Amino acid sequence: MDRKPPLTLLIAAPRGFCAGVDRAIRIVELALEQYGAPVYVRHEIVHNKFVVETLKAKGAIFVRELDEVPDGVPVVFSAHGVPKAVPAKAAERGLNYLDATCPLVSKVHRQAERLIAQGRHILFVGHAGHPEVIGTFGQVPEGRMTLVESAANAEIVSPPAAGGLAFLTQTTLSVDDTAEIVAILRRRFPAIQVPRSEDICYATSNRQGAVKAIAGRCDAMLVIGASNSSNSLRLVEVAERAGARARLVARGSDVDFAWLEGVRTLGITAGASAPEVLVREVVERLKERFGVTEEPVEGIEENMVFKLPAALKAA
Repeated sequence: MDRKPPLTLLIAAPRGFCAGVDRAIRIVELALEQYGAPVYVRHEIVHNKFVVETLKAKGAIFVRELDEVPDGVPVVFSAHGVPKAVPAKAAERGLNYLDATCPLVSKVHRQAERLIAQGRHILFVGHAGHPEVIGTFGQVPEGRMTLVESAANAEIVSPPAAGGLAFLTQTTLSVDDTAEIVAILRRRFPAIQVPRSEDICYATSNRQGAVKAIAGRCDAMLVIGASNSSNSLRLVEVAERAGARARLVARGSDVDFAWLEGVRTLGITAGASAPEVLVREVVERLKERFGVTEEPVEGIEENMVFKLPAALKAA
């Protein structure tokens, strides 16, 4: 029997689920327990196919719009947040809805409302088409917020001349890219109002920091997450900038052994919407080909917990 080549795994810490994702999934699970199946969910509750399929098996039905939700059944809004028009429409129809928006995204929504009330125009740093961006733009009147996607975009953006300016950011961006964009905005618009606190969430910052801490010791890195997960894609970018070849995989079956040819030290991390079971699945897949040694990695300990909606806590 051939001896398996050795492979040392550096598994980043922290990784995987954050408090906002935990809360959103728990809301769907508790709604199923309290109301029974089916419970409808508008959009993916979080960006992870495994999580979505697991909840489907328990009785959740995922839809794109409220029009697909029949009368008389509960509906949950995803962790990414929704435009104001969505809960308003749900209330108009008399639907029993639960809002699983991450509290850190909701914080950005409330900041946007306050800035608009002050008469400011908002430059919003984020990725076009991402549900969080759509939800945040839906908090303010049309034309009062302008999207800034890149440093190049920041150099040419031309906001309205009247009134003051402010900026806000999506919570799942690259820390380094955002710092560059913000520096440009502050240079071009010295009077621009800065957020009271960092908009990029603690989990995004911590996971990117954990990747930076191990990337220099790795020949390559695998990031476990979905292709539509902003924070997971940013982890790939962070690893590459730190000098490691990096690739996004959804789960163990996506591991390409040919891509790992010659790799002796492999870093592994997981985006904030990827469960730990998928990390272990990837490790087990690697053991099919390699003699795996896991080297413990210490990182920031996270103990953030967000409150559940009162309607569920009372159940």
